[in-house]
Amino acid sequence: MNGRNEENVKELFERFVNTGQAEEAEQDIRKGEQILREHPVSEPDSKLIADIKAEVGKAVLRRKAKVFRRMVYKSAVIAASVIILAAIGIKLFEKGGESERVTAASILPAAIWESERLADDDVDLAILTAEIEQIESDLLAVQVGENGGNGHEAVTEMELELIAINNDFWKG
Repeated sequence: MNGRNEENVKELFERFVNTGQAEEAEQDIRKGEQILREHPVSEPDSKLIADIKAEVGKAVLRRKAKVFRRMVYKSAVIAASVIILAAIGIKLFEKGGESERVTAASILPAAIWESERLADDDVDLAILTAEIEQIESDLLAVQVGENGGNGHEAVTEMELELIAINNDFWKG
């Protein structure tokens, strides 16, 4: 040990034990280093080192293969998600083609299209809007608990009404 390290070790031991014990611990460390210098360790056999390196190389290859597979699987999942979303988007845009828009526009009179509020001008839209608002207020009452009855039955009844309205809406 050089002089500076001896002082640092002695100071470190003095923080935990008294000065006499710190000097004794420093002497023990110095003797241990002297023993290690006098009896150097022999180098390991080159065959042993080669075997260790081969094992480490195999472990690294297995790890790399596992990481590569995981990366490929994640990439495949992302690619499949993009393809599915693209297919859904294409189907949605195909349904809203120009011919359907023109026929839907021709069903409603021009005066209604110029209106500020379509639901007030068209009877069917007004009825549908009123039913939706009624269901909305009923659901709010059930959530708040103001309907005074069994909440489960009311929710079931409202779900049935909503399904019926949904079916009526899509039938045209």
